[in-house]
Amino acid sequence: MKPRIRFILLIVLISSFTRYVLSQESSEEKFHRGNEFYSAGDYEKALAQWDELFKTGYRSSNLYYNMGNAYFKLNNVPGSILFYERALLLKPADEDVNYNLQIARTLVVDRFEEIPKLFFVKWFDFLSLLLPSNNWAKISITTFILCLLLLSLYFYTSVFRFKVLGFWLAILFFVVSLLSISSAVRNKSLVFDNRTGVIFSPQVNGKSSPDDSGTDLFVLHEGTKVSIEDEVGEWFEIRLSDGNKGWIPANSMQII
Repeated sequence: MKPRIRFILLIVLISSFTRYVLSQESSEEKFHRGNEFYSAGDYEKALAQWDELFKTGYRSSNLYYNMGNAYFKLNNVPGSILFYERALLLKPADEDVNYNLQIARTLVVDRFEEIPKLFFVKWFDFLSLLLPSNNWAKISITTFILCLLLLSLYFYTSVFRFKVLGFWLAILFFVVSLLSISSAVRNKSLVFDNRTGVIFSPQVNGKSSPDDSGTDLFVLHEGTKVSIEDEVGEWFEIRLSDGNKGWIPANSMQII
């Protein structure tokens, strides 16, 4: 490689690394500045700092949790529920987030009888959210490689004890690999392809069809969590926690 090309590559690498470091410092500064405003009781300025950070693509459960708290302090119930729900997707076992979310939900007008999830679906969702999808994928690849190595031990060793050990361990790692890749797919679905949302309009009517001429089926108020079933133009077909479905304008809700 010519010295000139090496020099250009070095400059590009240094420039990229410098931009990365500066962006990280800027993100940390905005986050801590928001904390300072929040501690001083200036919740609007705190939220402005964190919202600016959020719009840059920065994601963390702490950021979502803080934004939820700021919205709650500003009496914005749907905003607080939205960000508490987002925080739970990154840290499902966090007691503070869960507690604050339950408090915020008590301020929602709508009360629906909830159809409970099957226990194994609920636990699998919880498990898949404990680690990011990339980590689950790495575990899956690692355990699959270990499975192949143990299978080779089973096929090529002449010692019966090692054959049995290699076979059963290979089965175990294969099962772990399958569970890990399933958790990675489920995590991506829940975090990045989320199909739930929070109503932000003070009041919205659920329609029988995706247009204003549809029959009113029910009335929803801000803060209610719904599942998205379909999308037509500027309308979402939603499902309530009690199983009822209807169409609402897309601009009346925010996707979690």
